[in-house]
Parts: sequence; C-alpha cells; structure tokens
Amino acid sequence: QVQLVESGGGLVQAGGSLRLSCAASGRTFSSNAMGWFRQAPGKEREFVAAISWSGGSTSYADSVKGRFTISRDNAKNTVYLQMNSLKPEDTAVYYCAARPVVGVIVTSKEYAYWGQGTQVTVSS
Repeated sequence: QVQLVESGGGLVQAGGSLRLSCAASGRTFSSNAMGWFRQAPGKEREFVAAISWSGGSTSYADSVKGRFTISRDNAKNTVYLQMNSLKPEDTAVYYCAARPVVGVIVTSKEYAYWGQGTQVTVSS
C-alpha cells in the first residue's frame, strides 16, 4: 500500500514556474513507477510525465516536453514535477500516481495508487 500527498500547487503568471512534490508513505516507494497526470475542468485526466523506479527512464507528454521535468528522490520518498514556462492551458488539478512495477507507465488506468491532487492555476 502506498499513500500519496501532493503539494506545491498555486497561482502563477504565465511564463512562471512551480515545483510540485508528491510525498509517499510506505517502505516500497523505491520499487514504484511514478507518474503525474492532470485534469482541467470539463476535460479528461491526461498524462503529463512518468519516471521509472530508479529514475533512469522518463516520459513526457508532447505538450510539456522541454518545459517540465520529473525527478525523484527515493531517500525522501518523494517525486517532483518542475514546471517552467507555464501557460494558461497548464491550469488543472495535478495528481501523482504510483504502481509497484519496473518501467515507465503513461496510462492512467495502469496506476494502482493516486493522490488527492493539487491545483495549479496559470493566469495570462
């Protein structure tokens, strides 16, 4: 069992930056693939970024490539999402997710555990 708590969301102007954190409880964090997803009002949840258990492999949605960076610190049981050059269309609730598998997972239904989400609002 893994419990996830996101933090770091907020209101930022277009072009600004935020860093989201996802703190995990449980001793098996380091064996979990992790991902970030987001859901804007009236839209389906969409993939943002994912990272393997070791941090050696990552994947990004085309819409965030070159602007967002996913990383993890297994010693701190935390995964991060550094978001730069934010745009109004990045406004959404951001969720982190975990699954105890090897590899990178980009599909939401493959994840076993989810956080409650943190709101990111980018003003124009």
